[in-house]
Amino acid sequence: MSTITSENAQPKLSARERLLAAADELFYAEGIHTVGIDRIIEHAGVAKASLYNTFGSKDELVRAYLTGRHESRQRRITKRLEDYDTPRAKLLGVFDALTDYVALPTFRGCAFANASAESQPGGVVDEVSTSNRTWTRSLLTDLAREAGAGDPDALAQQLMLVYDGAITGARMDHRPDVGVDARRTAEILIDSATA
Repeated sequence: MSTITSENAQPKLSARERLLAAADELFYAEGIHTVGIDRIIEHAGVAKASLYNTFGSKDELVRAYLTGRHESRQRRITKRLEDYDTPRAKLLGVFDALTDYVALPTFRGCAFANASAESQPGGVVDEVSTSNRTWTRSLLTDLAREAGAGDPDALAQQLMLVYDGAITGARMDHRPDVGVDARRTAEILIDSATA
């Protein structure tokens, strides 16, 4: 639980919160395998024992980092979808949320794709990444069904490809506006699938 410092009345982050913030920043910017535990501990300003007492291992810290990224994505998309009234508009709203995300100055691609590229199949990264993709695909499938798509699963799969491609394109081509193109592509697919 956070405590209040008397000096500036700002909440003081717990060791767990500081470790997660350091892991989030360093893993996302530099990669999971290139950032060692000692670097995270130093960046967080905690004792080594704090990391092992809190997470037990680097793998569990990686799990917590990616779980945090997954929850952040869920909140970001869900909050954005509150701006829309119809399933079709919400489907397109997923791409509006994507456009907002890839335009952030800290954007360095998909945290899950980045982590997966440097990890072995079947580990912690796969587990959390699969949960993230399952949630995204389910959201798209449910919205496609509600929008009247003849084959909601097929439309969701097509939209996932557009979504993934936009994130990769934004990172690789340094094009934060790629989300606008992805939204236009999604609109064509949605209109075709719901005609």
